[in-house]
Amino acid sequence: MIQYKAGYKFVGGGVHAQVLDFPAAITCADNLDEARRLLASALVDVAEAALETGSALPVPNPLASDLEMDIEEPLYLHVH
Repeated sequence: MIQYKAGYKFVGGGVHAQVLDFPAAITCADNLDEARRLLASALVDVAEAALETGSALPVPNPLASDLEMDIEEPLYLHVH
């Protein structure tokens, strides 16, 4: 299991979500619960794509932060 950091920003009409230390994982949703679910799925998708092409996964950065985010929290990637 790899721990990345998710960031969520409330914007007009929804929530912008991204993995702060895995920049390719990004999404938006109508609410926070949906954003969490979609971001977890996006993280799996971009990680699988990276591994399929022989690319290394980004090294998690526990210090990653974005002052524009309203919420930051851990997001776990389960690697088989």
